[in-house]
Amino acid sequence: MSVIKVAILGFGTVGEGVYRTIQSHSEELTATLGKKVEVAAVLIRNTQKKRNISENVLVTTEFADILNLEQLDVVVEAIVDKEPTFTFLKSSIERGCHIITANKEMFAHHGKELLELAEEKNVSVGFEATVAGGIPVIQTLRQLLNINRVKQVQGILNGTSNFILTEMREKKQSFTQALILAQENGYAETDPTNDVEGFDAFYKTMILSRLAFGEEPNWQEVEREGITSITSELIEAAENAGLRFKHIASITMLDGQIKATVKPTLVGKEHPFYHVEGVQNAVNVQSDIVGEITLQGPGAGMFPTASAVIEDLVYVCQNPPVNRNLTRSLDVTTEFNKNDKQETWLVHGLIHKPITPSITWIEEMEEGTYVISASSKEVIQLAKQQKNLVYFPILGEYERVNRVKAALKAL
Repeated sequence: MSVIKVAILGFGTVGEGVYRTIQSHSEELTATLGKKVEVAAVLIRNTQKKRNISENVLVTTEFADILNLEQLDVVVEAIVDKEPTFTFLKSSIERGCHIITANKEMFAHHGKELLELAEEKNVSVGFEATVAGGIPVIQTLRQLLNINRVKQVQGILNGTSNFILTEMREKKQSFTQALILAQENGYAETDPTNDVEGFDAFYKTMILSRLAFGEEPNWQEVEREGITSITSELIEAAENAGLRFKHIASITMLDGQIKATVKPTLVGKEHPFYHVEGVQNAVNVQSDIVGEITLQGPGAGMFPTASAVIEDLVYVCQNPPVNRNLTRSLDVTTEFNKNDKQETWLVHGLIHKPITPSITWIEEMEEGTYVISASSKEVIQLAKQQKNLVYFPILGEYERVNRVKAALKAL
């Protein structure tokens, strides 16, 4: 029986998970691919660290040793940072190998170049693990894009931020307390900036944009806001309104151009993200034929991410190398948003209620906190007039909270 030889670059959480899954699911892979999958080499950095790797596998600190293997079919990259990972994968493609990556920052910056080179060299690229861990959002979008026109993609793309917001609400903790717990549980790094300031979700958003629309927005124009400004007071005000804070990435078509945001957003009980808690991720796709699809699952961890890599391994070995889903031309007929669209917002810290006919004051939650209906321009103007004001969009229909009736019912 012929063999598919795989090299794994990096043997941290993801790399080890991929190695162990190839061992434990050897029979399933052979049955699916008609060939046995073998790990031929593993690239490591620390030679002193003990690893449970078979003696038949080349373990090396030199990438050149891997490129010089007699047979090499697939290179799985599970490192971090843009370099040297981009150089490694580029060299792998030039050698004639399929590549699979879990590196969202590198792929956000260099994915287009890698895909174009792979098409030229007649090999395939798998990148399911770069977005939402074990959730098969990339494969789902690939299927949807055959006929459906995607209108909007929204997602909770970072499990660390979602965990922190969940802990703050459920356990009445401060942001700092919830962050420390996330670090103790291994969900957040010692330096959590990438997660809590939205950079991780931003990179994933750019990858999704390229897949859904064939292009990215101007990176400098993307509104990226982290969750560090969310206080216990804001969490409580939202909860009083029947709402929950989620850190949501959104990509839409607006006036013929792609608009992307990554920011704290409020959702009501009817929204599919309302019950996405802890380290879970979720992605909601709106398209013109199928309507709305929501995918939810673990966004990180050894085996959820390994699952995405292994599915990509099957994908690159079974499918011809095509780039059609990432060169999709924009179709302005999918526009459904306008700058002057009325939206629902929670505004907090209002010093005085201005007389503005274009703003509908839906409900006063407490002194200085209102749910309103207004355009984004009007809310921004309101914030300029009252500097302590903070505001958050509410997705979906807002259900007015009748606090008097609720209080009587509780008696």
